[in-house]
Amino acid sequence: MMMETKQFKAESKRILDMMIHSIYTHHEIFLRELISNASDAIDKIYYKALTDETLTFDKDSYYIKVAANKEDRTLKISDTGIGMTKEELENNLGTIAKSGSLAFKTDNELQDGFDIIGQFGVGFYSAFMVADVVTVISKALGSNEAYKWESKGADGYTITPWEKDSVGTEVILTIKENTEDENYDEYLEEYRLKEIIKKYSDFIRYPIKMDVTSRRLKEGSEDEYEDVQEEQTINSMVPIWRKNKKELTQEDYDNFYTEKRYGFDKPLKSIHISVDGAVRYNAILYIPEKIPFDYYTPEYEKGLELYSSGVLIMNKCADLLPDYFSFVKGMVDSEDLSLNISREMLQHDRQLKLIAKNINKKIKSELQSLLKNEREKYEKFYNSFGRQLKFGVYSDFGAHKEELQDLLMFYSSKEKKLITLEEYVARMPEDQKYIYYAVGETNERIEKLPQTELVADKGFEILYFTDDIDEFAIKMIMTYKDKEFKSVSSGDLGIEADENGKETAAEEAENKDLFNAMKDILAGKVKDVRVSKRLKTHPVCLTTDGDVSIEMEKVLNAMPNNQNIKADKVLEININHEVFESLKAAFTTDKEKLALYTNLLYNQALLIEGLPIEDPVEFTNNICKVMI
Repeated sequence: MMMETKQFKAESKRILDMMIHSIYTHHEIFLRELISNASDAIDKIYYKALTDETLTFDKDSYYIKVAANKEDRTLKISDTGIGMTKEELENNLGTIAKSGSLAFKTDNELQDGFDIIGQFGVGFYSAFMVADVVTVISKALGSNEAYKWESKGADGYTITPWEKDSVGTEVILTIKENTEDENYDEYLEEYRLKEIIKKYSDFIRYPIKMDVTSRRLKEGSEDEYEDVQEEQTINSMVPIWRKNKKELTQEDYDNFYTEKRYGFDKPLKSIHISVDGAVRYNAILYIPEKIPFDYYTPEYEKGLELYSSGVLIMNKCADLLPDYFSFVKGMVDSEDLSLNISREMLQHDRQLKLIAKNINKKIKSELQSLLKNEREKYEKFYNSFGRQLKFGVYSDFGAHKEELQDLLMFYSSKEKKLITLEEYVARMPEDQKYIYYAVGETNERIEKLPQTELVADKGFEILYFTDDIDEFAIKMIMTYKDKEFKSVSSGDLGIEADENGKETAAEEAENKDLFNAMKDILAGKVKDVRVSKRLKTHPVCLTTDGDVSIEMEKVLNAMPNNQNIKADKVLEININHEVFESLKAAFTTDKEKLALYTNLLYNQALLIEGLPIEDPVEFTNNICKVMI
């Protein structure tokens, strides 16, 4: 047999070296590339059968086979595709980065949804990441001759006439020996090969077969077993997302969720998208029922699986989801993606951005539908992921607040359940100027806050904020349907003074010196001491002037980069409470007692707010002094 030895061109040598050492992040990708090439070869026969009446295409006759031989350290990927002539072997494999698949795709308009996967001839050379020698034996459709192409890497390749009975191609890899850093033996292991095929090539449209070892009871024996080899199809072939929605049940979607290990729960909602527009894509998305255990940790990775014509390109494509919808699981498959040389990342992201924009709209639409039509389900979702929506409102300087505000829910003082902002505003009395809210650790604690008394007495509804992000998010929204948000602890509640207003003003003027004295006693702790217009039964409370509330102070100071941010606190005194008479008497007769009472009231107000007392020992001693 006549063997021709040829050299790669200089630029091809450089590309090959780059292929082996730089382009691919994971060595296992080589199997995806070789299987994709094999699928392309079968697609070409299908296309020719459409245009050549002398050819018939029986899909059952076409398959891809993967076979490992541990003894001689070889891995063979064979197909029953169109095969290659000697010239095609040289053109497609001898010149790196020239793609036979791309040329075929460009020269021919494919039909019936068939699409050539291999956009770059370079994918074949990923085999050199795991193989010392790569051998290709091929017989082209309509040819009586077969040829063997073989290479040990950048030094060159040989082409030799060969014997092959059937049309198709065999790629035989002589797997490298293990090194300290790499375990190449895994690419000869049955379980590992199956794992890689299922991960990347599960939805290749032709059967991917392997001889699989299984353990069976020996014939005629009750307790003796033997290992037998049987041929199995490893891949699923027809992806669920390409099936008609009418043919699928919720159980089908749930099973896919489990098979892909998107979560250990059951999905709360499944979304099936098929788009045939400027960018064609299919997607199956899931809104999980339960929050993943690592969701709010740095280890959690957002993103959807990204497929190109059924071949997995990225396991977690973060660009497909905004952070505020990072809980969504699922996949996207498109034929229109512009892939880079390694098929691991996108060369141009225009198509991806368009897909991401559409997916974002669809997720929001489905959540709104859930809120409107399946309230109980939505509340279940919100209890798990509502916090993330609030982070979305707050992040990026409120850029997404308009998009997300109608999905938010808060506990209502009147309804005693979660309500939306729209529901709150719809039932506001005509004379109510603001959307009122109160902040605390739990709904029960907020219920008892002294600051809520006046608003509640007016019959106004109060939203309870118990998440540390709540107030930050609301500050970013600022107004909803032209209604401003107002904390029950803010300096001005916007509620007109009642008939006792004049009396309050008079009391404030009359006792100005008392309040100044108390302010001096609490110097550095409060900004002011004043008469309260909001307290009814409680003697004292803390309110704030300025943008930083007491709850915001707590959150900010609990962060690792604590900047010691303080709210401008105001101590409000209920002049209608018996305690006020004791304060006036102490101010007149006993300044030391006034200091004792003032500090006690201030510490009481701190406790009500859930703030730490600066000196607990002094506080307990002061209580004892009052009791003596």
